[in-house]
Amino acid sequence: MKGSTTPIVPGFYPDPTVCRVGDDYYLAHSSFEYFPGVPIWHSRDLLRWTQLGHVLTRRSQFARGDGRSSGGIYAGTLRHHGGRFWYVTTNVGDHDGGQLIIQADDPAGPWSDPVRVPQAIGIDPDLAWDDAGQCYLTWKALSFTEGEGGIMQARLDLATGRLLEPAYPVWQGSGLSAAEGPHLYEVDGLWYLLLAEGGTERGHAVTVARGPHPSGPFEGCPANPILSHRSTIHPTQNTGHADLVRAPDGGWAAVYLGARPRGSTPGFHVLGRETFLAGVNWVGGWPVFDEDRYDVPSANTAFTDRFDRPALDPRWVVPGGEPAVTVTADGLRIAEGLLCTRVRDLRWSAEATLESSGRFLLRLDHRHHYGLARYGDRVEASARVGDLDVVLATAFVPDGPVVLRIEAAPPASPTVPLGDAGPDEIVLSVGRPDGVRDLARLDGRYLSTEVASGFTGRMLALGSTTVPAHVRSVTYRPQA
Repeated sequence: MKGSTTPIVPGFYPDPTVCRVGDDYYLAHSSFEYFPGVPIWHSRDLLRWTQLGHVLTRRSQFARGDGRSSGGIYAGTLRHHGGRFWYVTTNVGDHDGGQLIIQADDPAGPWSDPVRVPQAIGIDPDLAWDDAGQCYLTWKALSFTEGEGGIMQARLDLATGRLLEPAYPVWQGSGLSAAEGPHLYEVDGLWYLLLAEGGTERGHAVTVARGPHPSGPFEGCPANPILSHRSTIHPTQNTGHADLVRAPDGGWAAVYLGARPRGSTPGFHVLGRETFLAGVNWVGGWPVFDEDRYDVPSANTAFTDRFDRPALDPRWVVPGGEPAVTVTADGLRIAEGLLCTRVRDLRWSAEATLESSGRFLLRLDHRHHYGLARYGDRVEASARVGDLDVVLATAFVPDGPVVLRIEAAPPASPTVPLGDAGPDEIVLSVGRPDGVRDLARLDGRYLSTEVASGFTGRMLALGSTTVPAHVRSVTYRPQA
């Protein structure tokens, strides 16, 4: 399938950063409020990825802060230098603590506790080393109270997190809004500074400049932006925030984020920002994106989890808190909070088998979710959209295991203006001895970024009600 329309890592996996070590590739993503944080992946061909785990697995690495939606861990940079892996990132829940630098011998972990860089306040940090071994930290200076401060840089002592010189501005982009996401590379004796510009919405773009030194002076590429789908009808939008890497054939490639909006204007993307792959050619000393160079296979997103192993699969994360779960011989117990996994397809169905009481939700954040809750002998279907929280229907069920089912289905109505449909419809159902009963069919646009705002994507969530939940299994299947 075309690389420009088929993500290599579908679902809510934004802000990709990649590095190569020999024949192996490693890919990491921002994860916002979800814990463990920063999913990390392995590949040999840049096309097929297997999750190794997470970079941030302890609260000593990732302070919870207030746990708010779209807070937590923002974009970072993954690099390999001096025989070690390095990851630098920002926790906006601990924003005044500066950037965080974590290191590991093995990308599967364990990763160290962070070294802080309190002199570098902002987001989107990058690490790069020159031939003399000096490390340069480049970041987007940003205060949530005072506003943007531009793209800054300084030499850095990795051991202490101390800047070795006063921070100085470097290239500030091509003139579009929200210059951020810097990545710095040396290629054939020149230094290239890649930026994301235009904001991470429809105007998103990749721009580049080059210069003789890590600090410049930089000249912008005459063809900037070198990647953008703004003001087009391309099915993948919001393209930007790229990271370059040497490809298996000796050439170059780039990972970048994009979104797949559906439905009528303004288009609704529901999976969050996803990771795509492009080839890169060098023409006249500048990188040129070849978005459809790769034939990208569809990722295998289906799973059935019976919770019959001591440790949870790395697909499971917790929003803004700590996991209050126990895996027992007969399934999963959830005392409080939510246990979540990313939705990774535009059309799909999912089933949770509950032994007794519990919740099964489709959520974008704590104020936007649809779901089913079992309270003993009854199941309620409900919808939360902003300040509205409504029970829509109730069904009675017998004792014993009950299957709660959620499906993202094609809309039954045409889209606006011929009908009323959004990008999809969410069907909430319950399995009973007399068959499956649909309890609600809801417009999917209200669980989209365009309605709810923020930076995350849809998640399936398991939780408790008035008593701890007992979950036997969860099955997820993509649909055509």
